Amino acid sequence: MRIETVSDTRALREFVDLPNRLWPRELAVPLLESTIRSWHRGTSPHPEPVRLVLVHDDDGRVVGRSTVHTDARLDAKFGVASQLFGATDFASAEAASALFAHLDEVGRSAGKQQILGPVSLLPNQSAGVITSGFAERGFVDSAWNPDWVPEVYEAAGFTRTQEAQTWSVEVGAVPVVEPDAREFAAAGIRLEYGDKSKTETLIPELLGVLNAAFEQLPYYTRITPAEMAAATDGLSFLLDERLLLLARDDATGEAAAFILVLPDISPFVQKVGGRLTALRQLELLLTRGRYRREAILIIQGTEPARQGRGILTLLSRQLQANLAVGGYQRLRTTTVGLENQGSARQFSRFGGTPLHGSTLYRRPIIEGSA
Repeated sequence: MRIETVSDTRALREFVDLPNRLWPRELAVPLLESTIRSWHRGTSPHPEPVRLVLVHDDDGRVVGRSTVHTDARLDAKFGVASQLFGATDFASAEAASALFAHLDEVGRSAGKQQILGPVSLLPNQSAGVITSGFAERGFVDSAWNPDWVPEVYEAAGFTRTQEAQTWSVEVGAVPVVEPDAREFAAAGIRLEYGDKSKTETLIPELLGVLNAAFEQLPYYTRITPAEMAAATDGLSFLLDERLLLLARDDATGEAAAFILVLPDISPFVQKVGGRLTALRQLELLLTRGRYRREAILIIQGTEPARQGRGILTLLSRQLQANLAVGGYQRLRTTTVGLENQGSARQFSRFGGTPLHGSTLYRRPIIEGSA
């Protein structure tokens, strides 16, 4: 096995193409090529360099890939210097072993204490290996892998950390009473919806609530405005305005809580192999009605001082009502940590069930590995 750093167009193309070649296209959802290219060019908002690597077998075939990167914010959060990796796919345990040995070598030379991943590029972005639900397709910003992959990590000495679940909610499975104005008033809030023409001013507000709500969780690192801008690039293009719900404090007008849900375009991303070129974006725009039957809950949160007042429950009830009116049939959610029972209840109360189990893996740097 040989490790190659991606340095030219050929290697970059192989990095992008590998998951489409390894995994069933109807199950795995590739990362967007534009995101991968931004890592390669160094134009992503990630504060430290991101190196892309390929694993070649003895015949020269590409049999694995990964990012190799670091983040000082995460080191400070965990109190452990970590060699990070992400966007990780491999065809076999042998390919994985070569990759892990490379990570050991890089981490050891940089004075790191552990290997942590897969994170693309942080745990609160796109991360993890799925540990259950292998027959269910993935979706944008979620992981998918076959059932033998967790065994490879664990046989190589990795242990699970930050275990989580994605959820699936069948719209209408549980009768929902849409909240009325009196309930919002009793909670001291008023309801607003997303406005495609105002996303530039709305996003900074959501970022403030997001960072405050999740900073106490062990896996979360504060998102910078540049990272938020990159994560929500194209939001106005995809947004179904009735699926971005914002609660404002009646007294101050400040954002108190929000839920962001987007139509699930995963089948389209699968079809185009992650290549959302300008022409493909036009095709998606012209056919977007096809992708308004299923949706993805990207993030939700309540400003800490206003937690415990039932605000998120009101927004969740309103969301379920809006999904039904909009003709949506299913809601999927990005990962919820097993320790975050409050968020999980917002799905289970509407008949939701866990979809995929998910975990990160960590292992101390092995001395002398090469």
